[in-house]
Amino acid sequence: MTVLKRLQFAVSVSALLWIGNAIAQDGRDDHTNVWIAVEAQWDAEENGDKKWIDRMLMDQFYGWTKGTPAPRSKSSTRKWDRFNDEQGEMVAHELYPLEIVVSGDTAMAHYLYSSARRSKDGKVETSHGRYTDILIRTGDGWRFLGWHGGDD
Repeated sequence: MTVLKRLQFAVSVSALLWIGNAIAQDGRDDHTNVWIAVEAQWDAEENGDKKWIDRMLMDQFYGWTKGTPAPRSKSSTRKWDRFNDEQGEMVAHELYPLEIVVSGDTAMAHYLYSSARRSKDGKVETSHGRYTDILIRTGDGWRFLGWHGGDD
């Protein structure tokens, strides 16, 4: 009988954990999904994904990174991303969310970052900075309309 009670208890706990996990996944709020999109963009760059710009940026995208003379369109961002990838690769990053604001189908995410890049000659440099990203909810999830920021 003791074995049967233990088995019933184990099954009950497993069922509760499964239900709790399912509710948590279904209950992701907009703020969480926005942050998932921000993290996914950085992860795609670090993983060498060459198609992230087409998937993650709106056609109307304009982003202004510190050190660039003007905001860049989606096509300009693609061009300069290719050039930067030829110079080296991101090897690590960490993001620090500060604030996420969601209003309807528009979101703004403020965050800090640390990033490490390895140049073609093998030298690794770290940088730290801040970004503000603007995202739009689409049928495919949150996509970037623009961003501003860069190294401090």
